Formats: sequence, structure tokens, C-alpha cells
Amino acid sequence: VMRPTWHLVAAEDIRWMLKLSAQRIISANDSFAKGYDLDIPDELHAKGHQLLEKILCGKKSLTKQEIAEHFNRSGILADNHRMTRFMARAEQEGIICSGEDRGSKCTYALLEERVPPMPELTKDESLAHLARSYFRSHSPAVLQDFVWWSGLPVSDAKQAVYLIASELTTEQWKEQTWYIHDTCRTRGKLSGHIHLLPSYDEYLLGYKDRTDVLPKEHYPKAFTNNGLFYPVILHEGQVIGNWSKSAKKGSASIECSWFRSNDCVDETVLNQEKDKYMRFWQ
Repeated sequence: VMRPTWHLVAAEDIRWMLKLSAQRIISANDSFAKGYDLDIPDELHAKGHQLLEKILCGKKSLTKQEIAEHFNRSGILADNHRMTRFMARAEQEGIICSGEDRGSKCTYALLEERVPPMPELTKDESLAHLARSYFRSHSPAVLQDFVWWSGLPVSDAKQAVYLIASELTTEQWKEQTWYIHDTCRTRGKLSGHIHLLPSYDEYLLGYKDRTDVLPKEHYPKAFTNNGLFYPVILHEGQVIGNWSKSAKKGSASIECSWFRSNDCVDETVLNQEKDKYMRFWQ
């Protein structure tokens, strides 16, 4: 949903979010599949959907490998790569979603059995809902940040912002229009604060341009061009280093590295953050 990658989505939001994004993601995945000779005809996808509804009926949750066995027995070639395509398409069509937890293995279940029916939203209602969710949690942000985060076409993103315009304040800075939701309030600059942010934290992932908190020359230390994000250290709003957890023989410690040798942090505050994380981990 939103982009060709997995997201955790609240059950009550999944259907309207799929309606906003599914067709674009189907097109993107189909283009990818053709490039790797993994194209599957629509008729075969439809047959796969029918089989999924049959084998998962009754609130069953099965792994991709278990589902592949059913596909192969039914005469549908389903090696790992093709099975990935079948499952991705079925997710986008609203046939399946994540199933019950089974340790380290992902499972799939029927969306209609897993998620209770919800009132349908119009497209404008969905766009407003998505924009409101974004700007309430990411302000201040610019239009391109919202486009990046949501995966929406620019025209839809502009319409979404227009629909909640009465809830937004605009500011001009660095020759760009910044949107601030009315529910967001800043408290001024906080000094000395340190946070150990996890991989894929929204502080970086939620924006297209991250240069206000991370100089561009340090981008590769925080994330890669193919979308891998690393745990980072946040100091007074700026990303200044990486951290990692090292575990040995039942004990663990946190190692830190800095992007610049002259960055100074309060060791007492840093150790407090390390202790906070270790208490959570334990």
C-alpha cells in the first residue's frame, strides 16, 4: 500500500488506502515483473485469487511456502519469484492481508475474514484523511515531502492539501511553502537532547529532502540509494551519528560512531539514552 513495499496499516484504514494506491502499485509491479521475465497474465492472477479464497477460507493463516504447495498441486507453477508476484497482486486487489503471527514466518489470510467491514469513503474523503494524518505527524513539511511519503500523484497530493486547507498554516522558507497542521505546536529549541532512533524512523523516512537535519555528504551513513535505513543518533534535532547493539553471551551493549570528529555530546545524557534502550530491549 502507498508504495511497492510492505506497510503496517490499521485495519480500519486498509480498504480506503488500497483504493487510493492499488492501481499505481499494480502498474509498478507489472513493469518490474516484465523486466525480469516474471509477467503473469491477468487471467492467471484471477485463477490464483480464486485458489487463495478456497485454501484460506475459514480464517486460515498460511505461509507463502504452504500456499505455493497448493498452487503447484493445482497446476499453477509457483516458484518463489512467481509466488511473490501472485501474493503482491492479491494484496493489492484486497484479496489477502497479513495473517496470524507465527514466530519469524509471515502468514497470509483473507482480508474479508480478517478485517471487519467498514463504511466506504469517497476519494476526496480518503485524500483528506491521508493528508490530515501526514501533516498532523510531520509538520512542517512541503508538498514534495507529502508526495514522497504517500506515493500519490502530484495532482492528487495537491487536491488532498486543498481539502484540508482550513486546518493548515503556511509559511515561506527557503523559497518553499511549508504546511503546518493546526494541531502541531513547537516549543522552541531544546538543548542537550539525544535520541537513539531506529532504522526507518519517520524523522528521516517521512521527508523527501532531509538536508535540514542531515548534511547531504552524510546521507550514505544514514541510508542507501536502494532504501536501506540505518539506526541514527539525533542530537538537538540533527542526525550526527550511528548506533548499533552488540550482544555477546547473554549481555549486550550499544556502540556509537560519529559522522564528524568534532561533534560533542553530553556523555551523561547519552548513557541515559543507552540505558533507556537497554531496559526496553531486556
